Parts: sequence; structure tokens; C-alpha cells
Amino acid sequence: MYDELALERAIKDYFGVDADVRQAIVFRVPISHTAEATLFLTSKKQLYLYISGKSKLLLSDVRKIISHMGLKAEFYVPPKGRPMYFDEVGRKKFHDVFPGRSHISDEDILYYKTLAPYNPALIMISEVKNGVVYQFDSDANTSWRPAAKFAYRRIRTS
Repeated sequence: MYDELALERAIKDYFGVDADVRQAIVFRVPISHTAEATLFLTSKKQLYLYISGKSKLLLSDVRKIISHMGLKAEFYVPPKGRPMYFDEVGRKKFHDVFPGRSHISDEDILYYKTLAPYNPALIMISEVKNGVVYQFDSDANTSWRPAAKFAYRRIRTS
């Protein structure tokens, strides 16, 4: 219970999202040698993944981790007060590589957005593929083993 309150407070402080943890699917499972993840449902039946680690994580690393865990991301929540965080970092990194370019389109910065530091990370999940959530295990054949069985698919309504 205290861990859930600490998680809610960390999410509120860093991301500005009121995510009340109703049910933890997996709690602090390893996703690399230095990072761990918590997958939880809110009272509004939304599925979120919270990732934190001791090492530096980029958006591209988080995307790979989500894929390995058997999840599909719907929305990557930016830090509180910076709704255009990934675009800002992408434009800055693009400008560092190409200082002479003045007209930068969204297609130009697609790759550079993935270089944005993203630790801790909060991701809204749209689907659990095959109904299994995986966790990192260096002893496993593929380095990933099942952590929990959980069926979830978000149905979009208008």
C-alpha cells in the first residue's frame, strides 16, 4: 500500500497526472540490469506503465522495452509543464547536427525525438499483446520471461 502511494506521488510530482493505482498487474519487475517497471490499472480502467532506472534511458530505449514486454503504447506522457518535450528535444538535437537548416519539419525530427532522455517514463498502454506481460531475465533464452497473464485492449470511443 505504501509503495502504491509512493508511486502515485512520484507520478503526480514528475508528470502531473492523477493516476490512482487501483490494481498493480506487475510491480517493480526488472526490465534491464538497471531499470524496473510497474504496470497498473487506474480506477478509470486505464493501463499505465511506469519505468524508472538508475541508468540513462532514452525514448528509443523505452519503446524497445515496451515491445519486449509484449505491450503496445498509446501515449508517452511528457514531463509536467512541458507538453511539447519530445519535439523540443528533437528540434534541439536536429539543430545540433544540422546548424544551417532553418525550416525544420516534423518528419525531419522523427528520429531525433527518440534521443530524448526519458527516465522516469510513464506510458499509457493500449494493448497487451497475446495476453502475457514479460519481464527481463538474463538467464532466459530470449532474455525475457513471462511475468503475468493479463488480457487488456483499449477500445477507443468517440
